[in-house]
Amino acid sequence: MRVGVLALQGDFALHARALAKCGVEAVEVRKPAELDAVEGLIIPGGESTTLLKLMDAWDFAPAIAKFHGSGKPIFGTCAGLILLAREVESPRQFSLGLIDVGVERNAYGRQRESFEASGVATLDAGPVQLEMVFIRAPRIRRVGPSVQVLAEYAGEPVLARQGRVLVATFHPELTESTTVHRYFCDLVGRTRVAA
Repeated sequence: MRVGVLALQGDFALHARALAKCGVEAVEVRKPAELDAVEGLIIPGGESTTLLKLMDAWDFAPAIAKFHGSGKPIFGTCAGLILLAREVESPRQFSLGLIDVGVERNAYGRQRESFEASGVATLDAGPVQLEMVFIRAPRIRRVGPSVQVLAEYAGEPVLARQGRVLVATFHPELTESTTVHRYFCDLVGRTRVAA
């Protein structure tokens, strides 16, 4: 199995390391044509406006939309979630609209207000404890009817899925746990079998 990590900006190397710990080949994706060689895609945290500018320079938006349209899974963390959301506020900005959620950027505060927390996620194997790292994290303010909330923190959704799109407001790659990455890899694996 080969899973791509969008490697334009942000903490893509840590996602690649987490995928390797899951026994999956990680491919750093820097050009749209490289999406053809992977079966799933992670859009990492970073700075969403910077990511958008870099994506625009390489014309990534239509390539990712096509990737999604082909049924391949996508996982967005923090800034990646912002790029995948249907609506973005504080401020409003372009997004791909691939998951029916509304998000508020930097809603947990600035860099110095970053924090770690623990919570419970309901994944395929049942409830599992998660360590969560929030860095300038967005908040999911609206969840569409077909979106499944997989984990919450302080009563708010922090991990959600709609079909083959998975999003997290936190950074699972900054912990030693591979729980969330394994869940995504299982989703990619099931998609391969279905194809």
